[in-house]
Amino acid sequence: MTPSPRIVYVNGTYLPLEEAKIPVMDRGFLFGDGIYEVSAVLHGRTIDNLPHLERLDRSLGEIAIKNPHSINEWIAIQDELIARNGLAEGLIYIEVTRGVYERDFTCPPDIAPTVVMFTQAKPFRDNPLAKTGAAIITLPDLRWKRRDIKSTALLAQVLAKQAAKAAGVAETWMVEDGHVTEGASSTAFIVTRAGEIVTRELSTSILPGVTRRTLMKIAANLQMKVVERAFTVDEAMNAAEIFFTSASTIAMPVVTIDGKTVGGGTPGPVVAKLREMYFEEVENS
Repeated sequence: MTPSPRIVYVNGTYLPLEEAKIPVMDRGFLFGDGIYEVSAVLHGRTIDNLPHLERLDRSLGEIAIKNPHSINEWIAIQDELIARNGLAEGLIYIEVTRGVYERDFTCPPDIAPTVVMFTQAKPFRDNPLAKTGAAIITLPDLRWKRRDIKSTALLAQVLAKQAAKAAGVAETWMVEDGHVTEGASSTAFIVTRAGEIVTRELSTSILPGVTRRTLMKIAANLQMKVVERAFTVDEAMNAAEIFFTSASTIAMPVVTIDGKTVGGGTPGPVVAKLREMYFEEVENS
C-alpha cells in the first residue's frame, strides 16, 4: 500500500511536501529573518497551544513582522494539517519570515510575510528516557542577546545539538558567566536539597518556555516552592534532581551532566509528579 503524501502548508495552500517551494529571495532563507513556533499534538489535537500562538505573536512583534493570521485562523490551519496528515501524536511547526525581496539588509515594511507549516509524527507521551533519565553536556552559550525572541536563526543551537549527538547525550545546557542559561532547545530546572524547584528568571537571556510556564503553575498548585533565579553548573551537580522542559519532551529528568552522575543517578519524584500531572491536565482538558 502506497503511503499518503505528507501535506504541508505554504502561503495559503495545502500541498504534498515534495511540491512545496519557497523563493530563493525569501529573507528567512537568506538571513534567518523570521520567527518559528512548535506546538505538541496528542490524541490528534494540539495541547497547551494558545500560549505558543501568543508567543508567536509576541516574537513577530519584537522584530516588526505583521502577524498574518488571527489566533483562530492559526488554529484552523493547525487543525486542518493534523487532519490531512492523520497525526495522532507529534509536533506542528509554524514559520513566518519577513517575506521575499531582493537580497538587501533592509526591505520595504509592507512586503507579504511567508508562512510555512508542517507536522512531524513523534511519540513523546511514553518516552523511555523519562523512565531512565537523560544525559546532558554543558557548553558556552554563543547566542545573541535577544534569546527571548523565537528566531529561526539557530546556528548556535544547531552546533550545540550536534555536540550533544557526538557525545551520545540527549541535550546541551548552555552556560554564560558560570550560570546555566537554558538548553539548546529546552528550559533548565534543578530541585535543591531543600526541595525548591529552581529555574532562571525570564529576561532577554532565555526563551519564555510555554511548557516551563505550565509546569510552574502545576508545581504551585501542588504546593511546591518554585524559585526563579540563575544557578551554576556546580549547583546543578549537587542538586537533588535535575530536569529540562520543552513541548516535545515535557519534563525530562537528567541523570548525568558532562559524564558525572547527578541526582542519585535516577529520575526523582518531583519531575515524575510534574510530568504525570501535565499529561493528566492536558488529556482531561
